[in-house]
Amino acid sequence: MSIRINDIRRQFNRRANSYDAHAHVQRMMSDRLALSLIEWGRESGIAEPDILEIGCGTGSLTEILVNECPSASITALDIAPSMIKLAQQRVLSAEANFKNTRAKGLDRLSFHLADVEMWALDAHTASFDLIVSNACFQWLCNPRQTLGQLGRTLRPGGMLLFTTFGPDTFYEMHMAFNEVYRASGVEPQRHGLTFGSTDHWNTLMKEVGFTNIHYERSIRTEKYASARNFLHSVKEMGASTSEAVTMRGLSSRRLFANMYKEYEGRFSIQGGVAASYDLLLIKALADG
Repeated sequence: MSIRINDIRRQFNRRANSYDAHAHVQRMMSDRLALSLIEWGRESGIAEPDILEIGCGTGSLTEILVNECPSASITALDIAPSMIKLAQQRVLSAEANFKNTRAKGLDRLSFHLADVEMWALDAHTASFDLIVSNACFQWLCNPRQTLGQLGRTLRPGGMLLFTTFGPDTFYEMHMAFNEVYRASGVEPQRHGLTFGSTDHWNTLMKEVGFTNIHYERSIRTEKYASARNFLHSVKEMGASTSEAVTMRGLSSRRLFANMYKEYEGRFSIQGGVAASYDLLLIKALADG
């Protein structure tokens, strides 16, 4: 297992209890996925589908799956044990609140602690009708290989449905960092992940055999009290992994202090600062 995967697991495990308080955009993405799930259920006509959820997190989407697909067998994966614990608590709480047949779907729900990139290598071929994932695929280390393996686990005509973040996510932060680096005579570095475009995902999915690829893209602007508050919120979701390295002659404290100043000078709005989220919803069919 790579060092990066261990870091990702540790961060999400540490921030599991604070995740929901800051994951407003992710919840909105989950709700959008729910609409596509309902549409898929109506069009597929599969009475008892087998569904795989990748990166279940605290169970927001898992709960939707249980409620909207009560006859489905659902396998939910996550890399962080604390996230799985919270997801289990969420759906069990839902079971206690529901006194109708929808709660019966919980006996066909199973959680697994796993890194999907390793798990998919040994997963059974043609074992799922639907694979769904919310705000997770940007973390894949080898997306092409993993998409290929996931396609193998889908039955002919099965669907892959996921949301992720596009390249303009956190545009304001990246512009602020770049300006600080340039003003210091240093080559700009990327803070945070590099997010794939729709063309990037489209190419990868075609290469591994997916067809009928469709995507929706939207830009959402969130407001935070300050640039520091924005980064704190990202950290509290466990999403503070960065590609940047320490540079000589530019201390981390100075870099961030100057970035906050630049950010707030350029991207202030009434009551705070703006932060852009580039949201992608992608769906495709397995070949055959």
